[in-house]
Amino acid sequence: MRLVKLLLALLLGLTAGTAMAQAKRDWRNTVTPTASGSWVIGNPTAKVKLIEYLSYTCPHCGDFVAASKPVLFDQWVRSGSVSVEVRHAVRDGLDLSAALYARCAGPRSFAAVHTTIFANQKALLEKGVSVTPPPGADRDAALKAIADGSGLTALVRARLPKAPEACLTDAATREQLIAGTRAAFDKIAGTPSFELNGELIQGTDWARLEPRLRAAGAR
Repeated sequence: MRLVKLLLALLLGLTAGTAMAQAKRDWRNTVTPTASGSWVIGNPTAKVKLIEYLSYTCPHCGDFVAASKPVLFDQWVRSGSVSVEVRHAVRDGLDLSAALYARCAGPRSFAAVHTTIFANQKALLEKGVSVTPPPGADRDAALKAIADGSGLTALVRARLPKAPEACLTDAATREQLIAGTRAAFDKIAGTPSFELNGELIQGTDWARLEPRLRAAGAR
């Protein structure tokens, strides 16, 4: 009987330890690619699933990311109650270059590159508007000129697993981004737009979206 009690106590201790470890897990470090090419940051089985349609050159998107980060990512995604799926809605050459770099970073660094680009959006836009690709440049050369001239390449280079040029010339990823963009703008009127547990939400900001996430169960 004494041995049975000891085994039971050990089992309960292991169970409690596992539960505590799960509770302390930082889900911001979990990034999962989807078959369509989007990226899910956080707990894949989260009760609250938020899809964000974003453009790296959309100032309103930058405002949303900055305003939402302290609660959305640093609390709710971290705890595992909310997952965020990023769907790129590309608007221009700088945006396309940024999205290619973010995807090229892979699951390990996607979230960091994504956040870094938005944190430096204003500077990238200010420099990017003055970049003119060389006359007669093909698409690969044009994207490289824009990415380099805006400061984007220097900003993210350290987090890329391969040469920046290889990221920009990845034809399969580029076509997937273009297809995803078409699909996004078939559904949304502009960026940023959202889906909250399957419900499309447009023309909103963090101040109005936050209470809806709380009502859905974000904690």
